Formats: sequence, C-alpha cells, structure tokens
Amino acid sequence: MKAWRFTAPGEPISHEDVPEPTAGPGWVVVEVKGSGLCHTDVGFLDGSIDAGLLAEIPMTLGHEIAGVITEVGEGVSDLAVGDSVGLRSGAFGPSFAYQGGFAPYLAAPVEHVAKAPEGVPFSHLAVGGDAGMIAYHAVAVKGGAAPGLRMGIIGLGGLGISGLQIAKRLGAEVYAAEPRTVLHEKAPGWGATEVFEDARSFAGLDLDVICDFAGFESTVQAAVETVREEGTVILIGAGQPQATIKTGHLTRYKVTLRGHQGATTEDLQAYWRLLEEGLDPVVTEIGFDEIGEGLERLRRHEILGRLVAVPRG
Repeated sequence: MKAWRFTAPGEPISHEDVPEPTAGPGWVVVEVKGSGLCHTDVGFLDGSIDAGLLAEIPMTLGHEIAGVITEVGEGVSDLAVGDSVGLRSGAFGPSFAYQGGFAPYLAAPVEHVAKAPEGVPFSHLAVGGDAGMIAYHAVAVKGGAAPGLRMGIIGLGGLGISGLQIAKRLGAEVYAAEPRTVLHEKAPGWGATEVFEDARSFAGLDLDVICDFAGFESTVQAAVETVREEGTVILIGAGQPQATIKTGHLTRYKVTLRGHQGATTEDLQAYWRLLEEGLDPVVTEIGFDEIGEGLERLRRHEILGRLVAVPRG
C-alpha cells in the first residue's frame, strides 16, 4: 500500500510503498476512512518540531484518525471487526510512537482506540482525535464552559474554531479575538457574540475565562490583563517558545494562568457526543492522493478549520 512518510527535516513528504500492517496481541488494524492534516505534521517536515519525538524514521504521519476495524489481535475483546472507531492522538500515539494514518490502513494498540458513534461522518470523527478533544478539554473541562459563563477565545485556527463552537454549544457566552478580519463575518455563525482583531479589546467585558489558542507573548499578556479579577487564563497555543508576563497585574488581580496540552479518551467521547447532538465542525475534505498538496496549503495558512483526507471512489 502507499503511505505518506516523513523521511527527514527539510524534505518533502514522501509517497511510497509500505507493507500492510497486521494486528499483534492487543492491537487492531483500522481501515482509515478519515485522516486529519495538522500543523504538527508541517512542523516535522520543516524542522520546527524536533524529529527526535518520533519513535522511528521514516514515519507515516497523520494522527487525527477514524475508520473501521478490519482485524483484531489476540486478547482483544472489547472491539470487533466492522466497528467504527477513532484514535486518541498524543506523544505515545499514531505518527509519534507508531505509524500513522496517512495510509489506507494502520495498526494501533487498543488503549488508543475508541468505538465511535454511528451516523457521524468519518471526517468529523477524525477531527475529534486531536483538535476536537483538545479544544473540549480546554474550554469544557478546564474552562468550565456552561450557561452563565463568559469566555474569550483567542485565535480562530483549527483548534480555536473548535473551542468557540464547543463553548457556545455548552451554553457559554463567547467572544473571539482574531487578527484575520476575513474570518470576522464567519465567527458569529460559529458562536461568537462579538469578534475583535486584538484580544486587548476584551477589556471591560468581565470575562470569567480566556482560552488562548495562539500562544504569543502579546496574546498571553492581553489575556492576563483583560480577564476579570480572579478570572482564569488557559494557554493552549504555542506560537512562541517563551513570553514575558507582567506579574504585577497577575498578582494584583489574582488571575490564574493555566497551561494545557493533551486530552483523554473521555474528552474524545464527549466531543463525539456533541457531534451526535448537532455540532458541525469546520472541515474541508480532500482525497488521500492530495495529502502532499494539502500539507503545503496548510503551511501557507490557506485552510479554514481542519483539512481531512478521506478515501475517494
């Protein structure tokens, strides 16, 4: 079968023949029906993310995955051939610890695989494995999105749009900050009460929580300075490796600053339940043969929401 492989930093992704996987003890083989493209994939290719994080090279990329089980290994009892499933991404998951989903099939350990609801498009299920579950954990678990809560979302990339949609779905009153004004007319449709170019415009809104999906020094500082007294800032994005914070404002107004990375299988399943209830993620589908071109589009920041490869024909 053909797979899209990372071979070295600075090299384009390679489309090459690899053996079809088999299911060892405690593993399953999944026929991939949806595989999301992520800026993490671009980071490995351009060298901005350390290739030492990968268990082996070459590595088939792709960590947002949904599909159908075609084989189960010895000892697997909770999953069966024909089950629709999704995978939970992470540092020990697909395209990091073992070969990923930019291929027709992949093998995965059962602890990373969850049975998915029926009737939801595979492209939407796949997005849950990274952008969906991470955004859910940030705004719902750490941020407490619920009726009566006022929340700010900084950055309307793939994760930020998901966070905005989830927070609104859970009943929060949500405001957004995004410098790309072309997105401002779309943001109300995703759930924003109001959208601004600069997060400093959150001042005076008395926001309980601000989720920073951008992670630049300017956005972190703006969040700390504009959240209400004793409010919470949750940092998800990593736009810059370090930032200087005015600690006087942090202490004077008793602001809580929390970091966030990763999510759980429970977060993935909670996100899927929102999909069943009508949450409509912003997804663009492409064919598997377009993954190389799709990663270039992602690198050029041409994608709105998430880009997901699906089988054609």
